[in-house]
Amino acid sequence: MTATLHVIFGPSGAGKTTYAHAFARRERAVAFILDDWMARLFGPDMPEPLEYDWMIERVGRCEAQIWSAAAAVLATGTSVILDIGLMRKADRARVREIATATELPLQFHFVDAPQEVRRARVGERNVVRGESFAIEVSPDMFEFIEGVFEAPDADELVGAIRSESA
Repeated sequence: MTATLHVIFGPSGAGKTTYAHAFARRERAVAFILDDWMARLFGPDMPEPLEYDWMIERVGRCEAQIWSAAAAVLATGTSVILDIGLMRKADRARVREIATATELPLQFHFVDAPQEVRRARVGERNVVRGESFAIEVSPDMFEFIEGVFEAPDADELVGAIRSESA
């Protein structure tokens, strides 16, 4: 069986991490969840209020380490699931370029839900702090992320697995 790079993307609160964990268990793949890495490595040092430049620099470090670890896992023949944000089309295109250049089988998974459902999930996740909780997402942070996310167009979704919850 050929190892596949599965890439999960969608807006905040859509259920990406829950989807990634369930998919990893079902497919016996290794999931790399950016928020988990950020919380473990940098959560205790996170400034309040969160500073964008501080966060982006550390996201870059985590992504570099995730890519390194994911490449090692893929080399063993085990599929990998990346839940690393990819809020912008250019970020997703970069992943596609990497997969093409390294001849990795690639499968995108677009996870979505209506905005009010997502907003409610994020609020509940902040309180319950269950399996998918890594970092608290304030209402202001949710709104910021909403402004950053670039929804995929029809061309970008060709061949993607789509999951929408209500």
